Amino acid sequence: MKFLEQPPRFFFFTGKGGVGKTSIACSTAIRLGDGGKRVLLVSTDPASNVGQVFGIVIGNRITPLDDVPGLSALEIDPQAAAQAYRDRIVGPVRGVLPDDVVKGIEEQLSGACTTEIAAFDEFTSLLTDSSLLADYDHIVFDTAPTGHTIRLLQLPGAWSGFLEAGKGDASCLGPLAGLEKQRAKYKAAVDALADAQRTRLVLVARAQQATLREAARTQEELAAIGLTQQYLVINGILPPDEAEHDPLAAAIFSREQAALAAIPEALEVLPRDNVALKPFNVIGLAALRRLLVDSEESHAISAAGSQAALNAPALGTLIDSIAVEGHGLVMLMGKGGVGKTTLAAALAAALAHRGYPVHLTTSDPAAHLSETLVDALDNLSVSRIDPQVETERYRQHVLDTKGAQLDAQGRALLEEDLRSPCTEEIAVFQAFSRIITEAGKKFVVMDTAPTGHTLLLLDATGAYHREITRQLQATELHFRTPMMRLQDPTRTKVLIVTLAEGTPVLEAASLQGDLRRAGIEPWAWIINNSVAATSTTSRLLRQRAANELPHIDDIAAHHAKRYVVVPLLREEPVGVERLLELAAGHSHVTEEA
Repeated sequence: MKFLEQPPRFFFFTGKGGVGKTSIACSTAIRLGDGGKRVLLVSTDPASNVGQVFGIVIGNRITPLDDVPGLSALEIDPQAAAQAYRDRIVGPVRGVLPDDVVKGIEEQLSGACTTEIAAFDEFTSLLTDSSLLADYDHIVFDTAPTGHTIRLLQLPGAWSGFLEAGKGDASCLGPLAGLEKQRAKYKAAVDALADAQRTRLVLVARAQQATLREAARTQEELAAIGLTQQYLVINGILPPDEAEHDPLAAAIFSREQAALAAIPEALEVLPRDNVALKPFNVIGLAALRRLLVDSEESHAISAAGSQAALNAPALGTLIDSIAVEGHGLVMLMGKGGVGKTTLAAALAAALAHRGYPVHLTTSDPAAHLSETLVDALDNLSVSRIDPQVETERYRQHVLDTKGAQLDAQGRALLEEDLRSPCTEEIAVFQAFSRIITEAGKKFVVMDTAPTGHTLLLLDATGAYHREITRQLQATELHFRTPMMRLQDPTRTKVLIVTLAEGTPVLEAASLQGDLRRAGIEPWAWIINNSVAATSTTSRLLRQRAANELPHIDDIAAHHAKRYVVVPLLREEPVGVERLLELAAGHSHVTEEA
């Protein structure tokens, strides 16, 4: 493996949920430990399952792994770190500032930026503590900080004063309010990250266009701030021999090879390793030791798994239940790469095919799908919101209003704040909001919806919803804001899209928690691209199907009020005919008693 050659002091693994970065990080730590090195494995992933991978309880303390001499592990609990961080900031102002102001500060500190900055606060010590560094030859981090967080930490001081003066917008400046006293330590940590002799960033992706595009964006963002020592690992590639006798496996192999042939230029220049898809769950030391071994023996282990039996509801009956209303808002939410855009198009096409007027709106850059649908189906209109255009419009509006009276330093802080992922979500949501009112007369299907945290930010900052409510609640006028429509289960059905894999399920459950805090109850879950829902004859895929069943059972028992399972398809569902085939199905939707 190229990324393991001449290993530096620090390894950082980063990538989208579900690509296998935790497994790769754990396997790397074991490889180094087996080679006689003293290694500390650290997870800062909010959906961390390092302890589960090793089959032991680790937690927020350095824990030796007895079966690998020299290897210890530490799980930084990002939620606990974020809560402690919030308490340090909010505690001194409770009872001093008005309750509504305190509530606003708490909401500013409720999102992903706070969690990431708090985790960075925790592991900074691991990069700068000389006594700790003396104990280990290598420190392996599962999940690296984003370029956005690093840029924030590189900015000049005066965060606290800037925030207290009310000059910042509501995304990421709030979490920075408590960092002022540790700037020297953070500078040392950022310097270590940018030192190619000490640090290696490993981008983990799958052989899929969406995840490769995301990895390319990450590569460019990190390189722009000086983190240039990057390697690429493409995980889970189907071995060619599996494609010889099974049509599904052949189709998957063909899609993966096409994605690799069209790999983005930003990734093509990086040193690259390919890791074959394994038939076994990567749990326990034996499996972790085999993960980075590309051999016939590795492929053969557990390859004779039996065909998984799955009796699960299908997408068609979910659409039946939606169609009963005759109109309404259908929002698909979930992490990137789970197939929201395709499923949104399938739902919209199926409803239009039944004769209902439908407006499909998406912010996905794959406009070719929208173009295919526009002229191909009666009753269906399609709009594509350009996130870059909407974000720039919103950013310029904030700079022209809140930024108009700022000095150079304040404007720099505000401009960086507006580079936050939250900014794009707010801008896109505002564009979506203009369409939401149509749902009273037709179906509106929305793809790439904002997270629950963003919705809370919009509400807590007193934007449209609170302003209208304050003005009209004492009158007899009837009013309904976009937020109120989202919270009304008779008007809005939120569908959470996920995969039948550990990390995507954890992330979907976290999203559901955020939505519930915003007063929005998800209506159903869609488990997409399930191998267990197919009739594959590939031995490797049959074993993968069996591995999915516990995750599907977990969703059914603990997370979803109703759920459906969508099979992994041989052909990409592009065009009306294939989308309607995807939407077909007649099983009963499972609901809670």
